[in-house]
Amino acid sequence: MSRGGRSLSVMSRPLSRLLPSHLPRLPSPSRLPRSLATAGGAAGILAGILAGAPPAFADGKLEARYKLSLAGLELGRAAFLLEVDDGSYTASGSARLTGVVQAVSSGKGSAGARGAVQRDGLMPRSFAMEAETDRKAEAIRLSLAGGNVTDTKVEPPVPAAADRVPVSDKDKRGVLDPMTAALFLAPGSGDLMAPKNCERLLPIYDGRQRYDLDLSFERVDQVKAEKGYAGPALVCRISYKPVAGHRANRTSVKYMTRNKDMYVWLAPVAGTRVLAPFRASVATAIGVAQIEAVSFQTEPMVPKGGTPSRAAAP
Repeated sequence: MSRGGRSLSVMSRPLSRLLPSHLPRLPSPSRLPRSLATAGGAAGILAGILAGAPPAFADGKLEARYKLSLAGLELGRAAFLLEVDDGSYTASGSARLTGVVQAVSSGKGSAGARGAVQRDGLMPRSFAMEAETDRKAEAIRLSLAGGNVTDTKVEPPVPAAADRVPVSDKDKRGVLDPMTAALFLAPGSGDLMAPKNCERLLPIYDGRQRYDLDLSFERVDQVKAEKGYAGPALVCRISYKPVAGHRANRTSVKYMTRNKDMYVWLAPVAGTRVLAPFRASVATAIGVAQIEAVSFQTEPMVPKGGTPSRAAAP
């Protein structure tokens, strides 16, 4: 499933495809000019990038808050909570439109995922997402077992379109939900900032579309939140490949497939060997869409059986 082990992936459409996907997708503000809506699509991929280790050293907690911006203008705010404890993980997030976008379209959303912590990574069991604007609402529910989707509920149903690539049963096997795909396992006991921890392919199914995110090592940066974490972050380059469920003739799909300027910055979750998105960026025709942590507070958790867990320092 991945080159470096299984791993953990919502504001406007394509941005929610790539971004940690621990952030709930907010529908695109359809009243915006086309150029801004397309860039907002990129902001969806970001919110799609942003959402495992053996249970013996995988007990930790992360509370983070993010700001989403486009060309320096704030578009939204998001919050994320992750708990990895006693062989399982629970992740939840919420997001809302703010700034200039809020003046023309209100929007908010929430998402959550649960699963098991296994030696080769995180194995999702369920994913749920709800989002609404002043014009519509949508909800998605996924049940999974062994990496395969066993049940999908989508409201409203995906509309028919001549250029929409159909999603087959095969496309729902060996996949991650978008929130689980946002978190990365660093196998073994080595350096969390090692280049190999970037190298992986994420097969994601979000209830409507199936797509791959191909990640490769770029560099290591120093990052600092206004509150909480300050230290090294692993920077990975992202390539987006649509597989099924997408509109093949859509300009935004073609643009994101060709886009070579998409990155995610990963920071460690204390007490674990899990890396979570600190920042993500996507280049668009009218500027860079970015989501960045303003607060990134993480601490080890005390396992139900005893003392706090330990993980290798970054």
